[in-house]
Amino acid sequence: MVVYGARDPKAGAVDSLYRLLDDPRLNHRCTVVGGVLAEPCGAILTEFFRAQRAMGKK
Repeated sequence: MVVYGARDPKAGAVDSLYRLLDDPRLNHRCTVVGGVLAEPCGAILTEFFRAQRAMGKK
Protein backbone atom coordinates (compact mmCIF):
# COMPACT_ATOMS: atom_id res chain seq x y z
CA MET A 1 0.00 0.00 0.00
CA VAL A 2 1.23 3.48 -0.90
CA VAL A 3 -0.20 6.38 1.10
CA TYR A 4 0.71 9.97 0.24
CA GLY A 5 -0.52 13.44 1.05
CA ALA A 6 0.25 16.05 -1.59
CA ARG A 7 -0.29 15.42 -5.28
CA ASP A 8 2.32 16.78 -7.71
CA PRO A 9 0.75 17.53 -11.10
CA LYS A 10 4.11 18.57 -12.62
CA ALA A 11 6.31 15.65 -11.58
CA GLY A 12 4.19 13.10 -9.71
CA ALA A 13 4.75 9.45 -10.47
CA VAL A 14 1.76 7.84 -8.77
CA ASP A 15 -1.38 9.40 -10.20
CA SER A 16 -0.58 12.64 -11.99
CA LEU A 17 2.21 13.04 -14.55
CA TYR A 18 3.01 9.31 -14.49
CA ARG A 19 1.09 6.30 -13.23
CA LEU A 20 4.10 4.19 -12.37
CA LEU A 21 2.27 1.78 -10.08
CA ASP A 22 -0.26 0.92 -12.80
CA ASP A 23 2.41 -0.13 -15.28
CA PRO A 24 1.51 -3.68 -16.40
CA ARG A 25 5.19 -4.48 -17.00
CA LEU A 26 5.79 -4.44 -13.25
CA ASN A 27 5.07 -7.65 -11.39
CA HIS A 28 3.73 -6.15 -8.16
CA ARG A 29 0.42 -4.40 -7.52
CA CYS A 30 -0.48 -2.16 -4.63
CA THR A 31 -3.31 -0.06 -3.36
CA VAL A 32 -2.81 3.70 -3.58
CA VAL A 33 -4.40 6.12 -1.13
CA GLY A 34 -3.76 9.74 -2.03
CA GLY A 35 -4.64 13.06 -0.54
CA VAL A 36 -4.19 12.06 3.10
CA LEU A 37 -3.78 15.38 4.93
CA ALA A 38 -3.24 16.99 1.53
CA GLU A 39 -3.43 20.59 2.68
CA PRO A 40 -0.85 20.41 5.50
CA CYS A 41 1.42 18.16 3.40
CA GLY A 42 1.28 20.64 0.53
CA ALA A 43 2.11 23.49 2.90
CA ILE A 44 5.15 21.61 4.25
CA LEU A 45 6.43 20.97 0.73
CA THR A 46 5.81 24.55 -0.35
CA GLU A 47 7.77 25.89 2.62
CA PHE A 48 10.59 23.38 2.08
CA PHE A 49 11.10 24.39 -1.55
CA ARG A 50 10.74 28.08 -0.73
CA ALA A 51 13.60 27.70 1.77
CA GLN A 52 15.69 25.77 -0.79
CA ARG A 53 15.26 28.56 -3.32
CA ALA A 54 16.21 31.15 -0.70
CA MET A 55 19.45 29.24 -0.08
CA GLY A 56 20.14 29.09 -3.83
CA LYS A 57 19.52 25.33 -4.17
CA LYS A 58 17.49 23.75 -6.93
